[in-house]
Amino acid sequence: MTRHGRVIAIAIGAALLIGTVTYGQFGGGQGRPRGGGGNFGAEPIVPNTPYDGRFTFVRMRYGPPVGYASQRVFWSHDYPTGEQNFMKILNELSYLGPHIAETNILSFGDPDLFKYPVAYLCEPGPFFTLTDDEAANFRSYLLKGGFVIVDDFRAAHWEYFEEQMRRVLPDVRFFDLDVSHPIFHSFFDITDISNIPNYYDQQFGFNGGRPLFRGIYENNDPAKRLLAIINYNTDISEFWEFSATGLKPIEESNEAYKLGVNYIIYGMTH
Repeated sequence: MTRHGRVIAIAIGAALLIGTVTYGQFGGGQGRPRGGGGNFGAEPIVPNTPYDGRFTFVRMRYGPPVGYASQRVFWSHDYPTGEQNFMKILNELSYLGPHIAETNILSFGDPDLFKYPVAYLCEPGPFFTLTDDEAANFRSYLLKGGFVIVDDFRAAHWEYFEEQMRRVLPDVRFFDLDVSHPIFHSFFDITDISNIPNYYDQQFGFNGGRPLFRGIYENNDPAKRLLAIINYNTDISEFWEFSATGLKPIEESNEAYKLGVNYIIYGMTH
């Protein structure tokens, strides 16, 4: 294990000790814990924390507002445990000082979106639809400096994502990224992205192919700012959610956390 690998492994052990206890409270050790991504049961959505200038994990909501997260509410997968675990790691490894327990959910049309430089979009598959106003607001957010992390979708879901993104950015192009891109070196020096595990294949046997990392650039120009990083054919937040449970090897959780930390640092500095 590299020095960076040891650092993040130690951080996972320290930061997620509370998470392990919480898992036990849900009857842990037998299958998956409850929660937005854990099973088909519901997890209440906590009201958003007021803006106070601190970094806050923002999850994008599509469709009508609901009061609960579940496996059937696709944008809510892994909420809230995934982002809370991730914010613990980010807090341990950086001076960003994020909110840890408090994470926010915003619609694509919410004017408050412009207060937050980085947003996270989960599972933009068949149910990912935007109104004209939402598409226009999201376009303005991206072009005015916003950065979005797209995660947790695979195979035929791409066509639904692309269709909606062409309503946001009509001339959008999607660029395959390789390990030379600065986003993979913004905090951790990631030298190989071919070994990032495909969570779907491992857990459910979907055989969806290897994970791909794609980007959207300002004016479709790779020399300009990256507006979005797209994790296709994998689900890094699933590793975040279950990193305290022993469901997956710690080395795989390490890689998912490294990507997440790099994404946030890149989004905050570009």
